[in-house]
Amino acid sequence: MTERHDKLDVAVVLVNEGYASTAVGPIEVFCAAGTMWNEMCGADSEPRFRVTTASIDGTPVQSAYGLNIAPDRAIADLGPVDLIMVSASGPVPDEWMARHAAIPPWLAERYRSGTRIAGVCSGVAFLAEAGLLDGRRATTHWGVAESFRRRYPDVYWETDLLITEDAGLYCSGGVNAASDLSLHLVERLCGREVAIECSKALLLDMPRPSQSGYALLPLARPHDDEKVRNAEHHLSRHFGRDVPVEELADLAGMSRRNFVRRFNEATGQMPGVYQQMLRVAAARKMLEDGAPSIEQVGLSVGYEDVAFFRCIFKRHSGVTPSAYRDR
Repeated sequence: MTERHDKLDVAVVLVNEGYASTAVGPIEVFCAAGTMWNEMCGADSEPRFRVTTASIDGTPVQSAYGLNIAPDRAIADLGPVDLIMVSASGPVPDEWMARHAAIPPWLAERYRSGTRIAGVCSGVAFLAEAGLLDGRRATTHWGVAESFRRRYPDVYWETDLLITEDAGLYCSGGVNAASDLSLHLVERLCGREVAIECSKALLLDMPRPSQSGYALLPLARPHDDEKVRNAEHHLSRHFGRDVPVEELADLAGMSRRNFVRRFNEATGQMPGVYQQMLRVAAARKMLEDGAPSIEQVGLSVGYEDVAFFRCIFKRHSGVTPSAYRDR
């Protein structure tokens, strides 16, 4: 007998002068989860989400390019939900935020009641305006990153990332990252298998890790040392080979000793350990995606000695590669 699952309630918040695709795209992803792939394979449809749309006052909104979208209700009339996703606007000047001033305190109240909150692209500003992101990691579109850093200085902006997740708060980069974030949330809430089936049915790639297209998730604590951050990016791009400290020091224009001190102060790790962590993060991703050979995974991330790879992996993950793959 097929296991049945309770539907999760999702509310997508519509904003005036926003980007329609950042509302419609997530709606389609959530509605496709458990349905579209099943139907294509001749199986029973099993919807995983119940999706509602809302605007500030329940009236239609007009997108940045003139598309009118009618919501189901006003945000004040929205019942309990499991997840709220705020669609994207353009840049966020003071007068635009003032016209949407009802949204941030409403989000803060919902978050305090246990609701997960997600923001797409510049829609992340609503989470920041509510104070929800203070002291937490977040991302947004690179084009508004500097203005957001100035407006919300207490947020740890990691705008190289396409998606961030911190304490039930989810943020994504550009407009097209709405699909990445939606699939990420499907995976978080329904499991990887459902997310993969959803991505196949919609011909979407599973979420990318970064806006640059190549970096792994930065592993360090947030910091403002740009020279160290550049070294981290260099390590992320070249973690598959041994990167000597001298190479990183030259890149930063420092002596070896000064670089190691700065790197450790900024990241909390020595450069060699940081590279190990990058390699293990990449190995975990390969194992999550079903890589059959532990030896090949080790080689792919830069370890020719499989016994040493297993040792390093267990040191940073707490379990062996085989145990991690079998979870």
